[in-house]
Amino acid sequence: MRNSGIMIGGVDEAGRGSIIGPLVVAGVSVRESKIADLRQMGIRDSKALTRKARARLFEEIIRVADSVCVHKVGPLEVDGSVSVRGLNKLEARVMAAVIDGMEADEIYVDSCDVNPARYRDSMQQHLVTKPRKLHSMHHADSSNIVVSAASIVAKITRDSEIQEIRNTYGRGIGSGYPSDEKTMRFIKRWVAKNGQAPEFARKSWKPLRIMLEQAAQRRL
Repeated sequence: MRNSGIMIGGVDEAGRGSIIGPLVVAGVSVRESKIADLRQMGIRDSKALTRKARARLFEEIIRVADSVCVHKVGPLEVDGSVSVRGLNKLEARVMAAVIDGMEADEIYVDSCDVNPARYRDSMQQHLVTKPRKLHSMHHADSSNIVVSAASIVAKITRDSEIQEIRNTYGRGIGSGYPSDEKTMRFIKRWVAKNGQAPEFARKSWKPLRIMLEQAAQRRL
């Protein structure tokens, strides 16, 4: 049968290191018999694809996938976790919610922890429904095609969120990452003008913390 075999799931995130916008976690699951379809599409880690290719593949993934689940974590929640050095724990909890939100017998996850086994255990603590097998791996987004599909869904979803911010506040926000000079110029101008960070930025990130501290000192 075409739709025979176990259900394979992949989970990945986009935006973990960004200073603007949400952290997005996405999960995709397909019947094992559909893995060949994903390969024929040319699915790879989202970072290895052009914007145009990601957009095309996103539509194909949504068409082929048996289930897709996406969770978005706003800057305020990220800041709260970073303040207690709990970003990995936050991501594990959100990934567990994504796993619970999709149907899969075997799950592959791109681990953000230096210790993949520890990260797997952290996710399992939050799971309501345990998958048959849960694999936590480094570089799963490039070695496992279902995780690659999840990385594309996460990236496209986050890009859409960033575009909404651009539509509201102007195109000058850049990619949203602290390595992007355009992004950092935008935040610096915002803080200089308003004396505070924009609500869509992560105040726990060091470059922005320094800007806010300097702005507070100037007001004294």
